[in-house]
Amino acid sequence: MAENDQERTERPTAKRLEKAREEGQVPRSAELNAAAVLLVTAAGLHFLGGSIGAALFDIMKSALSISPAEAVDPGLALSAASAQMLRALMACAPVLGLTMVAALVAPLTLGGWNLSFGALAPDFTRLDPIAGFGRFFSTRGAVELGKAFGKFLIVATVAVIVLRKQSPHLLALGAAPLPVAIAQAANLASDALLAVSGGLVIIAAIDVPWQLWQYSDKLKMTRDEIRQEFKESEGAPEVRSRIRRTQREYARRRMMHEVPKADVVVVNPTHFAVALRYDESRMRAPLVVAKGTDLVAARIREIATEHSVPIFEAPPLARALHHNVEIGGEIPATLYVAVAQVLTYIYQLKSARTSGARPPEPPAIDPGIDAVRH
Repeated sequence: MAENDQERTERPTAKRLEKAREEGQVPRSAELNAAAVLLVTAAGLHFLGGSIGAALFDIMKSALSISPAEAVDPGLALSAASAQMLRALMACAPVLGLTMVAALVAPLTLGGWNLSFGALAPDFTRLDPIAGFGRFFSTRGAVELGKAFGKFLIVATVAVIVLRKQSPHLLALGAAPLPVAIAQAANLASDALLAVSGGLVIIAAIDVPWQLWQYSDKLKMTRDEIRQEFKESEGAPEVRSRIRRTQREYARRRMMHEVPKADVVVVNPTHFAVALRYDESRMRAPLVVAKGTDLVAARIREIATEHSVPIFEAPPLARALHHNVEIGGEIPATLYVAVAQVLTYIYQLKSARTSGARPPEPPAIDPGIDAVRH
């Protein structure tokens, strides 16, 4: 059992995944990035290759047409070369921009955006030659070697097929006018890149699931680690116990603040005490605003006495209210009659004291309430 607890068989928790992201560990696929960049570049050349080729032809023609002054003056020659280089860069800017966007967006499709300064910290363990030698002969190293060999085979096969298919067009470029040859060369290059990128897409389709599985497997946890994380997140048993005590104490103090507002406190007489309040204009039924047993019940009686809240002794009713109603809850319908008898008596008692009349006799509570006791 102890050995099983030390084996990494459990899926990583949300906290473990979040910590890994903070450390810069996110799933990435270099094959996906390469395929996306090459595919976008090929598409850009396919649609913009003709115009780029024509612009570069004009730039080359203009660059070769120099004046005698520019030919003998280094400053003028450098200025003219800089201007032509800027024109060439502006002509290629659309394809370069698309390539840059692909290079930035492709990694986000797997693992999303992640900015981690922890990943920038130096890790000198990577300089250990023994560890590096072990990584070379590890499962990951074997897979990377297999991917590199597979990539070579796919790209080489696609390249050979494309070159054999387009060899007549490549040979015909020498006989075509220069502007036409440049445009055709751009189209042939874009077609070749599209074919090669298609092969890389196949490799990426295999590599992405592998990277996701490897990432999840690397972050797997032992049962001991999960238990330790649970303790850290939930707190030590002593801390949790202290928090529960504090919560109970706070709830008890808040409950005691409601006792002076009660209409009556029903007691057992000493073991149970339940404070009831009823406002006919706002409440559908009487509410239990405080309850307790033993010491808490004694404190409820003390507060009731201090604030002249009537105390009514009805052991069966007190037990039934305590066991069946939570604090802040309405009394159940089975106790309506018994509670109504108590409240009626309390209202009559207050009225008699105000008018100086003879106090009424305490009612005999319906013994049927015993049926709802637990």
